[in-house]
Amino acid sequence: MATRETIRKIIEKYRNIAVYGMSKDPGKTAHWIPEQLASKGYQILCVNPGADRIEKWECYPDLKSVPKRIDIVLVFRRSEEALEPVKEAVARKKDKGDVYVVWLQQGIRNEEARKLAEENEILFVQDRCMYHEYQMVYLQDE
Repeated sequence: MATRETIRKIIEKYRNIAVYGMSKDPGKTAHWIPEQLASKGYQILCVNPGADRIEKWECYPDLKSVPKRIDIVLVFRRSEEALEPVKEAVARKKDKGDVYVVWLQQGIRNEEARKLAEENEILFVQDRCMYHEYQMVYLQDE
């Protein structure tokens, strides 16, 4: 389980977020959470095999196709589908040396995914909203 201090370090240190499962629908959490994070200075890298572009973001079919450095893989998939992005994150870390964090959005939990990430020295957060955690970190600083 990620501690408050670990979450603070992630929020403050890492800026490039690959959003795995970003939605085209502006009303869905998998769309507006990345928009809010982008408004706070994070670079959003959209991973959605069903789209070439979502608004201003070019989309990639998978993590290996993303040409820029990835710090965090923010996962918006059902709990039972969360293992696949972690497998891709591990492969990417071995190939490119990036991917430091896998973050499963609030409501998403997968213990097999957690174990795989941690075995490969990737920080793992699950069942937490990244934007809410961002707000908590910066509200505490005011």
